[in-house]
Amino acid sequence: MPFAGITPLSLEAMTRDLDGFARDIVASFRDTGFAILAPHGLDQGLIDAVMAESRAFFALPEAVKRGYVIPGGRGQRGYVAFGAESAKDETLPDLKEFWHVGREAPAARLQALGLKENVWPAERPGFQPATLALYGALEGLGRQLLSAIARGLGLADAFFEMPVTDGDSILRLLHYPPIAADAEGVRAGAHEDINVITLLLGADEGGLQLLRADGSWLTLNPAPGSLVVNVGDMLQRLTAGSLRSTTHRVINPPPERRAFARYSIPFFLHFAPDYVIDPASVGLSGGDDPRFSPIRADDYLAERLAEIGLS
Repeated sequence: MPFAGITPLSLEAMTRDLDGFARDIVASFRDTGFAILAPHGLDQGLIDAVMAESRAFFALPEAVKRGYVIPGGRGQRGYVAFGAESAKDETLPDLKEFWHVGREAPAARLQALGLKENVWPAERPGFQPATLALYGALEGLGRQLLSAIARGLGLADAFFEMPVTDGDSILRLLHYPPIAADAEGVRAGAHEDINVITLLLGADEGGLQLLRADGSWLTLNPAPGSLVVNVGDMLQRLTAGSLRSTTHRVINPPPERRAFARYSIPFFLHFAPDYVIDPASVGLSGGDDPRFSPIRADDYLAERLAEIGLS
């Protein structure tokens, strides 16, 4: 059955009929920029453990949380305080705070890649093992999906393997606190994701909407056990716009739900910092459109982080 206008796909179908799954996920991306996996096949116990750690961390005193802000880190590791990020061209900050977990590797390797080391909250000893396990599970699933996407685009299944090896992928633990009656702004202003693809584990409160081509907003309330997947700007750029990076937002709840916090867990799968995003590498032309000109992944990331106030 269609789910909020998007027909769900299953991992079982990918195993049974990779060609059909590849065709369907690419078609869904071309239609809305989003796809839904239901069921997602991930360990629900692990997801619940990470969500519990997230709730516990964000309940810590503000001064404790701010001790994990990394100066000069572009918000890519550790804690990012409430109100620090805003959607591009928005005057008011988003009503959220979050924690970023990045790739784990020896310090010398991270330095060579230009990546920051992770930091961990000492107050929550279970935080590190749980989040790293979920990071690994989501990265593995993301690579599977990229293999199918490559096939759906007529590329070799392994096309994305090297570009995302050592990628600056990020697991984000998101907390949208309860909203006061006189609060200004929204939980997350209209934006597009910067990365290649995003894998989003459903929130316990609603509010996610995507912008359709006709200018209307489609509400997505992912059911338990499902995963929302969407195209990011890097993949849109690589495909010269063939796959859509769709504008989306998280609106404020109705008055009767404003006293309830919202938590979610997106995984932003990124290219390696030195990978050159160039449509010619997939047999496409960006023409004279500057949006599709070749650019290093990290240079593009820096541009976009500056636009949202994190760099």
